[in-house]
Amino acid sequence: MAMSAGATVANLYYSQPILGTLARQFSVSTSAASQIVTLTQLGYALSLLLVVPLGDIFERRRLIVITTAGSALMLAAVALSPTFQWLLMASFFLGASSVAPQLLVPFSAGLVGIERRGRLVGIVMGGLLVGILLSRTLSGLLASAAGWRTVYWTSAGMVLSLSILLRCRLPAQRPETGLPSHYGQLLASLWDVARSQPVLRRHSIIGACGFGAFSVFWTTLAFHLANLPGHYGSSMAGMFGLFGMAGALAAPVSGRLADRHDARIVNGTALVLVVAAFVLMGLAGHSLVALAAGVVLMDAGAQASHISNQTRIYGLNATLRNRVNSVYMVNFFIGGACGSAIGSWAWAHDGWAGVCWCGATLGLAGMLPLLMPDSHRNEENRASTQ
Repeated sequence: MAMSAGATVANLYYSQPILGTLARQFSVSTSAASQIVTLTQLGYALSLLLVVPLGDIFERRRLIVITTAGSALMLAAVALSPTFQWLLMASFFLGASSVAPQLLVPFSAGLVGIERRGRLVGIVMGGLLVGILLSRTLSGLLASAAGWRTVYWTSAGMVLSLSILLRCRLPAQRPETGLPSHYGQLLASLWDVARSQPVLRRHSIIGACGFGAFSVFWTTLAFHLANLPGHYGSSMAGMFGLFGMAGALAAPVSGRLADRHDARIVNGTALVLVVAAFVLMGLAGHSLVALAAGVVLMDAGAQASHISNQTRIYGLNATLRNRVNSVYMVNFFIGGACGSAIGSWAWAHDGWAGVCWCGATLGLAGMLPLLMPDSHRNEENRASTQ
């Protein structure tokens, strides 16, 4: 499951280190090229709203296999893009079809009891994070060696093979009884879930801000590296994904900490790391070493916060798990899409300093729900032990 989550979620991030290449290929501005990332994340967010809740009424293995095969088809559509408008449309549907990771994470949470949930979610999320980070390295290196279309053709073959493997190896997992009987009821119930779960609302805001900061950085990194005296290309942008491996390695540890400690402590510490990373990168000047250190801090902080959020929300109610995940992840990726747009705007208007200022501000914004008086504190503590 960890390997499958990582390979599928990588579809969302292949474009980030090659945005400069795509801008030149289709003769568009860097701001226009950034729309590829934003539309991919918006497509993903829409599918989180419309597809992920289906895991509460349909057999989950089948849903995972169908979405994985669909993403392979959309990867081929991106690889075949003849125009920039086609690329934008295909990228949107690629994001919309790549939701298997958000079906696999709650799937894994349903396999074990509360005493092991954080650890197992951390393992699957660790694989997902490896996919996020290595996707940039793979994309940058393949694009430099064989062209950007090779990136998507390679992934299409890999993901299609995975869909077959998932069908053969995953156990069937049917939803719990007593759930909405049809799709309309299911979607309508999302509002009730969000309204009735203050813990979910809290961690959705934190997650959106954390991923927004994450996206501010990765959407603009390729432009920043190209603007440095060395004029580094897509391969260097991809290599920075390796420095972010600290975030993936921190995921299982974050899951165990979230099992044992209050959400304020884990999330607060994680978001402090995010803010400190942007301060460091803003002061780095032309230093690639300082930039790499900032990537390590930023990715570790962002992913630790995300794992803490997920561990808390998956403890709320087993019958709501896919819908809880849907509400959280919709907000999470809307935050990411906004972060991509904000990062592109900041780069156009104030360069790298503006990017770092915006990233640090989003990290600070994520701390606000932790600092405000908490009338639902006891409820959150109960949720984490249910």
